[in-house]
Amino acid sequence: MDDQPVVAAVDGSTDGLRALEWALDAARRHRATLRVLHVRADPLRTRQDPQDTGPPDADEDPVLAQARARVDELGGTPSAEYVVTEGMPSALLPGTGTEARLLVLGSRGRGGFTSLLLGSNSLAAARDAGCPVVVVPRPGRGGEEREESPVHREGAVVVGTSADSPDTATLDFAFTEAALRRSGLRVVTAYPWPLQTMLLPGEVAPAQVDQEAVEHETRVLAEGLLAPLRKQHPEVEAEAVVVPGDAAGHLVGESRDASLVVVGRHRRRLFAPARMMGSVTQAVLLHAHSPVAVVPPAPAEE
Repeated sequence: MDDQPVVAAVDGSTDGLRALEWALDAARRHRATLRVLHVRADPLRTRQDPQDTGPPDADEDPVLAQARARVDELGGTPSAEYVVTEGMPSALLPGTGTEARLLVLGSRGRGGFTSLLLGSNSLAAARDAGCPVVVVPRPGRGGEEREESPVHREGAVVVGTSADSPDTATLDFAFTEAALRRSGLRVVTAYPWPLQTMLLPGEVAPAQVDQEAVEHETRVLAEGLLAPLRKQHPEVEAEAVVVPGDAAGHLVGESRDASLVVVGRHRRRLFAPARMMGSVTQAVLLHAHSPVAVVPPAPAEE
């Protein structure tokens, strides 16, 4: 059994129960403990006795009772633990990533506006947690899914990467997930096209760049990047997908048939020490049809 648990954040919502189901399956795949966590944002409303100011009791928490029943209904896991704490979920949830293998959340819980596609807690966790964060979307994105659509999806694992500045932690995670699922892996690398050149007055425009040459160079870089990872994971059939234009749009499109989409979180910049999401990662979180894993960079890369 792995010492690092898979943490499922629940709040009594349908989105939280979908995240719990995904996390239970992940705990089985990783042979890890499932830790079900409820962060009570308003403890006075969840206690029967408002005068009770002692530490929260997991055995008396109705949200965890609901989660236990769901885990039992789904067949359980060799090791599961249930934890309740109090505070602001957006502040406390990212901290659970310091000792977790995965942190799994629904796209939006009980708080926030119903019109939002991504809740503030999921956004904060994906941006700040020290472990990979999986956000399980609610059904209905794109209009083709129904409310009873399954949490677990068939299909390849899809990962987005840059050919010239690859994120090794994200690729390692994607290969591992594909191996655990015994599925294929599609490595999507987008190159900018059409190229745009800003000219100052009097400058001469450069010679026209051949798109086929740009695509070929990008593919060579991508294949070179994948070569050592294919040796490490010979059981994973990894395909390099080289496409022009908007990376986020291609990844969202791939998510329709994917079991999981994996994206990286931005590395820290010298003059922007706070963690950042990146526009591609945020767009994929907002619009992907499949669960999305956001992987933080390796410590040395941060």
